[in-house]
Amino acid sequence: MGLRTTITERQRRLGFELKQLREHGGLTTSEAAERIGMTRGQLGHIEAGRTSVLTERLFDLCHVYGCSEEPFIEALVAMSEASGKGWWSAYRKQLGPDALNLAELESEAVAIRTHETLLIPGLFQTADYTRSIFTSPDLGFANIEEGLRFRMERQHILRHDNPPSVHAVIHESALHMRFGDTKVVREQLLHLIELARLPNVTIQIYPFSAQAHAALTGNFAHVIPSNRRLGTVVVEQLLGSHYLVRPRQLEEYDSLFDRIAEKALAPIDVSLAPEAHSVKDSLALVQHLLYTL
Repeated sequence: MGLRTTITERQRRLGFELKQLREHGGLTTSEAAERIGMTRGQLGHIEAGRTSVLTERLFDLCHVYGCSEEPFIEALVAMSEASGKGWWSAYRKQLGPDALNLAELESEAVAIRTHETLLIPGLFQTADYTRSIFTSPDLGFANIEEGLRFRMERQHILRHDNPPSVHAVIHESALHMRFGDTKVVREQLLHLIELARLPNVTIQIYPFSAQAHAALTGNFAHVIPSNRRLGTVVVEQLLGSHYLVRPRQLEEYDSLFDRIAEKALAPIDVSLAPEAHSVKDSLALVQHLLYTL
């Protein structure tokens, strides 16, 4: 079987997890390969995500490495057997790998926890707001129409039959950023309120008045599949996304998000009676900004 020229994050992650299991089992690549009748090079390609691994061989590797956690092994098998094809496949020629990787990760998520400082999260953006970002001359986005359709299609996961829970903490500064005219900004803020009505969506605003240190971390999204151990923290940067997958990294970002959410305003909750909003909360702040537009 030939080697892959393009490696998805799922394929890279499978190889990484197998390498971690091997190292935890105290085996070198040569020792592990010999035990299951492979060459060192073949196993190296599997660990690098450059080639696939047969399900039977994956079970053999887990056995040799001393891994007996059935739910985790089943999750690895699911990663290995996944085709990688979904609605995002139609955009392979138009968009870069980071967008496609994110869509595939989200498709398997049971929970998404995201923190944004200057933009409304992509899953919550209106089409006009997204277009205003993509057409900003200083940002230099290419394939604007394809990118817009892609982002709108990503949002379908919010209303699937079995949607992931999505918890977003948005810094107040993102609500003041003017992408588009007043009409675009107003519709975007109203859209946040509407999305908060969904039972699987939680939206909090991190106000200027809160302690600043928790907001200095920048944007990130913790995408959590059914086996939480295989979660991924996606950190978007100018030159591409970084995928953090080591247990310590996941724990740190999980704890960080908890601290940010704790210091943010109470979530937008339109079900409460007006008199229940006796203290400052996210809905009151959004409504105040709407009033000042």
